[in-house]
Amino acid sequence: MGNLTIRDIARLSGCGIATVSRVLNHLPGVSEQKRKRVLAVVEEQGFQPNNNAKHLKLQGGMGVAMVVKGTQNMLLGAIAERMQTQLRDCGWEAAVYYLDEESDEVAYALGLCRERKPLGILFLGGEPSCFQKGFLDVQVPCVLVTNRAQELAFSNLSSVTTDDEAAAAQVIGYLAQKGHWQIGLLGGNPAHSQVSARRVQGCRRAMEELGLPFEEELQWECCRYAVADAYEAAGRLLDRCPQITALFAMSDVIALGALRALADRGLEVPRDLSVVGYDGIPLAGYSIPRLTTVAQDVERLAGEGVELLLEAMSHPEREAVHRVVPFHLVEGESVAPPKHHPRKEEDRA
Repeated sequence: MGNLTIRDIARLSGCGIATVSRVLNHLPGVSEQKRKRVLAVVEEQGFQPNNNAKHLKLQGGMGVAMVVKGTQNMLLGAIAERMQTQLRDCGWEAAVYYLDEESDEVAYALGLCRERKPLGILFLGGEPSCFQKGFLDVQVPCVLVTNRAQELAFSNLSSVTTDDEAAAAQVIGYLAQKGHWQIGLLGGNPAHSQVSARRVQGCRRAMEELGLPFEEELQWECCRYAVADAYEAAGRLLDRCPQITALFAMSDVIALGALRALADRGLEVPRDLSVVGYDGIPLAGYSIPRLTTVAQDVERLAGEGVELLLEAMSHPEREAVHRVVPFHLVEGESVAPPKHHPRKEEDRA
């Protein structure tokens, strides 16, 4: 069974992927019972491990590099932390490099390849347009996490992400069910982020299907994924479009900045304005009020990203794999029906 993967062995043996990796790499920290179960599956299936990554490791490579695009993105920080732990459990060390959200992460990775010689690279928050320009020169296995790479069609670039367009559309549908008709969008610059562009596209599609008005120049204010930028942007959006009754922020960090801006203007959430975030970071559950948000599955994003990279490092001849993990809407305390329904008032007029 030559195409057997670490995931297959984990499923057949009932053990975790990290456990299987430790057994195959003859590492400690595994109970004798689990080791026997894994080895029994290996023998039964005739699995022949590819030692390519192990040989490269012995030749002096630095291990795994993690390039995180966004110094203030709490979601990416949480994913990076989990990935480091999982890689360490599998016997790999990972060096993490944080870049500004407008940086060219592929150019930075090329420098790492020349100077540090990583055996594999995890990109968190990467932008596909940067990969289109320079990724051909990256020869090591890579995985793009929180963005999709299928359309790029690089054989050494896998991806794992959330369906951002569907999630954003669900938020708009949720707000419409609550009675909101004028909805403002806050955050994300499509010039630097296809993730932001897909979220806005999801909003636009949902608004069209529901018959809600959407004037992009009026109802959408771009900003960086940072609290201070979000604070200023929320003020600009309210000055330009005071009739909105709900605000959808493209990340929880942006939503937190917006909450402070609204409070400083004497507006109470959700009595005067409803707010929805995106990501589901733990801090969202401690804001006042608790934030309603789209929760991304951090554990699965991290786990599947690590799994895809380890598989690619062991079997570089295989084609890239692209996965989409589920999301869910977490209802907090930041959404309520609007005090006045503009659409109904227009109908009466």
